[in-house]
Amino acid sequence: MSDKQNIATLKEQVVLLPHLPGCYLFSDKSGEVIYVGKAKSLKKRVSSYFVDSRDHSPKVRVMVRQIASLRHIVVDSETDALLLENSLIKSLKPRYNILLKDDKSYPWIALTAPPFERVISTRRVVKDGSRYFGPYASVSAQKAMLEFIGEVIPLRTCRLNLSQEQIDKGKYAPCLQYHIGNCKAPCCGRQSAAEYAELVEMAVSALKGDLRPVKSYLEGEMNRAAAELRFEAAQRFKTRLDALEKYRAKSVIVSANIIDADIFSLYTEGEEAYCNFLRVKGGSIIAVQTLALSTGIESDERQMLTIGIQHVVENITGDLQSEVIVPFLPEVELFEEVHFTTPQRGEKRELLEFSLRTARLYRAELMKNLEIKNPERHTERLMEAMQRELRLDRQPRHIECFDNSNTQGTYPVASCVVFRNGKPSKREYRHFNVKTVVGADDFASMREILTRRYTRLVEEGAELPDLIVVDGGKGQLSSAYAVLCELGLESKIPIVGLAKRLEEVYYPNDPMPYYLSRTGEPLKVMCHIRDEAHRFGITFHRNKRTGAMIHSKLEEIEGIGSKTIEQLFKRFKTLSKIKAARVENLAEVVGKAKAQKIFDYFNNSR
Repeated sequence: MSDKQNIATLKEQVVLLPHLPGCYLFSDKSGEVIYVGKAKSLKKRVSSYFVDSRDHSPKVRVMVRQIASLRHIVVDSETDALLLENSLIKSLKPRYNILLKDDKSYPWIALTAPPFERVISTRRVVKDGSRYFGPYASVSAQKAMLEFIGEVIPLRTCRLNLSQEQIDKGKYAPCLQYHIGNCKAPCCGRQSAAEYAELVEMAVSALKGDLRPVKSYLEGEMNRAAAELRFEAAQRFKTRLDALEKYRAKSVIVSANIIDADIFSLYTEGEEAYCNFLRVKGGSIIAVQTLALSTGIESDERQMLTIGIQHVVENITGDLQSEVIVPFLPEVELFEEVHFTTPQRGEKRELLEFSLRTARLYRAELMKNLEIKNPERHTERLMEAMQRELRLDRQPRHIECFDNSNTQGTYPVASCVVFRNGKPSKREYRHFNVKTVVGADDFASMREILTRRYTRLVEEGAELPDLIVVDGGKGQLSSAYAVLCELGLESKIPIVGLAKRLEEVYYPNDPMPYYLSRTGEPLKVMCHIRDEAHRFGITFHRNKRTGAMIHSKLEEIEGIGSKTIEQLFKRFKTLSKIKAARVENLAEVVGKAKAQKIFDYFNNSR
């Protein structure tokens, strides 16, 4: 069956779809589900894919060509459709849907299954009866918490099987940790399961960010020991109180006003998105995680944020706190009894911006690691970013930039620098002497240089650039674009003008500038290109001007012409060596009469 026949068959199926809420599934020829969507009206939503529209992205058009069959599931409400879509995406993982792509393995702290739980470090969350806390932003933050619990709360660290049967048999003896006060020896029956459970709950409170129960316990034990004249024991509890205060001072305090909150932000870059999650408890950040998603055929930020929140609830926290700070509202029907806040200013807004910076840094670190392993990946990403930022039809793998240089109209020159894959290709740089323009006319100079450059490339059948950059605003760009039109290249080579304000880019026939992102890599590349064109052009201009001054100095001598000067420089290389030369040496090049004139000129002037 041809593509046209297949589309016609699918359109016939779409006509029969109901105007009811539900989910639809697109499959390819192999039967694999490639996309799952939800709709308030199945018929309206699905039919939109099979109507020619400029609004369709290239990905949508590619996907539609791959659809071989479709199925639908009718549900009672939009909320049910949302839940069903989420479930189907997770189980089927269609390649054109927004999906969780990868996730950094952050450190966690786990409390093993009771009785007599241990506090351990882990990077794997396994459903084995343990309780997990985190994830922590770094290993150092996790270690600080583990050290704090080890110093302050006397929990066991051994791996012994502390079943009641083993304890009753008296199989174990107190270890060193008991003798130095870090454990109360539950293995020997010297601490009951109930007493141990109280210490565990204190550890849980600390892991959740609440240090008050631990502080209250330590102060009570210290006062009790002092009242009973057990001063060494009292000192131990005081040392632990000091450790608690030290840990509190090192913890990341966010705000005294924001006690408990979850913060979600979303950072998008091209076809990738990064959802960052922060949990604030007791005014301190106790958990951080960034999720990477692929956008599929949709770039609906609201849906991506919803997927990120769902993942955190189902796989990390188990719930949301009563207040959730977000940049915009997700699909709130999925989250009951939760108050979403979208702050515009103040401490909550600062928290949201901190979360967004964390997502950006995560992406930068991820890209850096990938690009170290595969340098071509960086080039591909940079070229995609430049194509997107400069609104080009293809990647600008080959860029040529032109700049003029003159001194009040004298010694006019121009430079052409070439960049390949975002890097200078210096062997392809070119200098131009402006031949037909008199005076300081940058527009006419630009016309001459581009005409010479691209007339030659066309005649030789050489490779044309993917982008031309003209250093200057609308005037220089208009002159350059007119040349391309005369040569019939205006539709083959895109051209832009880079204004004095580096982020301003001009396009032909558009009077308004387009502003590049100040934080993006394309602007850095454009700055590099323009700086190279300036440097290369000014160096050539300076050398030409200096050479002209040297020639003019020698031309002041009567009877010395340009050919004689060329012979002198061919032999002596520099003006200083000509000045220092003896008459006999000069005579070997230009003859005795001219040699005497040159020697007398420089020696008399001294």
